[in-house]
Amino acid sequence: MNTMSITLAPRATASVAGAREDTRHFLEDLLPVIAAEAADTVVLVVSELVTNALRHGGGTCTLDLTAHPGGVEVAVHDNSPQAPRMRTPDLKGGAGGFGWPMVNHLARATAVTRQPTGGKTVIAVLDR
Repeated sequence: MNTMSITLAPRATASVAGAREDTRHFLEDLLPVIAAEAADTVVLVVSELVTNALRHGGGTCTLDLTAHPGGVEVAVHDNSPQAPRMRTPDLKGGAGGFGWPMVNHLARATAVTRQPTGGKTVIAVLDR
């Protein structure tokens, strides 16, 4: 099993780009076991979850990637206890909230766990 843990800096733009790059490096070790399209999907989900964690979770987060025989688990930990919110295109006002439904659509499973010490962990499990 291949695992990786990355702590991201407060600067959202650089950190999200860094998370995508680190995820690509992690996935390179899984080639050819993981298909290119599946790898792109993992990178997209990492980008969405890290962006949300940095934007709404206090400016820092931790990204854990774990390769399992049937998939890749993406876990993002941040300091906010608030679960991701969902929006639909018919709602007016405000921006954001559309990525969480996308993550739920792309992932085999998702979960949000509040941590006893504060904050939460958002997990998405994706197929290889």
